[in-house]
Amino acid sequence: MNTEQQLRDILSRRIMIIDGAMGSMIQTYKLQEADYRGEQFKNWHTDVKGNNDMLVITQPQIIKEIHRQYLDAGADIIETNTFNAQAISLEDYDMQAYAYEMNVAAAKVARQAVEEYTAEHPGAEKFVAGAIGPMNKTLSLSPDVNNPGYRAVTFDTVANAYYDQIRGLVDGGADILLVETIFDTLNAKAAIFAISKYFHEHKMKMPVMISGTITDASGRTLSGQTLEAFYISVMHAEPLSIGLNCALGAAEMRPHVEELSGIASCYVSAYPNAGLPNAMGEYDETPATTASIVGEFAKNGWINIVGGCCGTTPAHIKAIAEEMKKHAPRPLPQLEMA
Repeated sequence: MNTEQQLRDILSRRIMIIDGAMGSMIQTYKLQEADYRGEQFKNWHTDVKGNNDMLVITQPQIIKEIHRQYLDAGADIIETNTFNAQAISLEDYDMQAYAYEMNVAAAKVARQAVEEYTAEHPGAEKFVAGAIGPMNKTLSLSPDVNNPGYRAVTFDTVANAYYDQIRGLVDGGADILLVETIFDTLNAKAAIFAISKYFHEHKMKMPVMISGTITDASGRTLSGQTLEAFYISVMHAEPLSIGLNCALGAAEMRPHVEELSGIASCYVSAYPNAGLPNAMGEYDETPATTASIVGEFAKNGWINIVGGCCGTTPAHIKAIAEEMKKHAPRPLPQLEMA
């Protein structure tokens, strides 16, 4: 049984759990500039504190520890620490040459965490999702308000950066490719193009998950698409699942998850933030509250995969995993043949 068949078999039986936030967990370690640099980048010419993706090289034991906490909490799918690990975002630290190496290292660290967990829990089915984030430049919007036609980057440059990231994630041992936190569908299309190109050139396929971001009550992405338009724009990728994450807490995400569950022909995922940030930019929503709201999603038959984004912790994932045991997964819709 290949990975896609294995995932479909599990999803036909139960709701799967994806992990929670990586960034807020890293913050709990209170790392300083020297910690980020490690030995390999001890004399790097720019400040690197805040470049969380490089920690898979300089502090791999911390990243593995976070992965393990999520596995112990009940996560079935853990995401690699590669949200910004492509050449375009890494330019902020002049580290674009290390993109491939970071992705390989990140996938290997996550793989090690899974292998250690399954060695202790024989029969456990755990998976590594290679996280492909939205990057810090957008193809649909101009960064210059006085020149709306200007673009900071080209489609080919974005696709090539994603291709290099995908190559690293696959070589490092990821089971799934997860294009997530999509606020610009054109960036996502570049990622999908890069995935398709990689599959074609290497004569292989693996499961792809896609997760968009609705930024406010308008029900649109940052680049202005409605949820249905976003769905239609990416379904040619034939993803295992399509879903929503980030920007909103579960309560605010509720109507959008309901809408998506009504139109999606594939599995549906949701991993909201721990509520909305407070005045200090921190997240206060308790694990019990988050679990209760996503429990309502499950009770209504809207979701197949659920977890947490910004502000969520292993405690949130544990509460969500316990709640999901009470609910059946959303059945895949029976599509009428023309």
